[in-house]
Amino acid sequence: MTLKSGCLALREKFGIYVPESLAQELEECMKALGIKSKSALVREALKLFINEHKWETAENAVGIIGVIYDHSHKGTDEELTDVQHKFLNLIVSTLHVHLDEDRCMLAIVVRGKTGEIKELLGKLVGIRGVNIARTMLLAVEGGGHAHQHTHHEHAE
Repeated sequence: MTLKSGCLALREKFGIYVPESLAQELEECMKALGIKSKSALVREALKLFINEHKWETAENAVGIIGVIYDHSHKGTDEELTDVQHKFLNLIVSTLHVHLDEDRCMLAIVVRGKTGEIKELLGKLVGIRGVNIARTMLLAVEGGGHAHQHTHHEHAE
């Protein structure tokens, strides 16, 4: 423990062992980004890891499910649409991007109960022709439901 500004600041020190190849990549990345402290880098990486996975244990989440799929695979487009229609209570918006002749990307904006989001994700991953589905989700308190904003303009 260390004393900091009249209050106790708890710290835990531990060692991390990584393969040499990973250590070299880390050194190169730190050098390219101008990061000098491995401790600061590890702290930041741990915060990022926690924030990326916190939604999985939270009650509600908001964010994006990214899906890359082979649109030339017969029935994939229709099945993706059918699954989305079953989860209209979660889906706020979608964006469809054509990547090349065969591949498309969907960015599906979701908001709601994490259990339902996991169910949606499972259904999407299970569709033949889907190459990958990745999440960028954040835990939210409450229902994560939309609320109205009131914007006031002030004349000078």
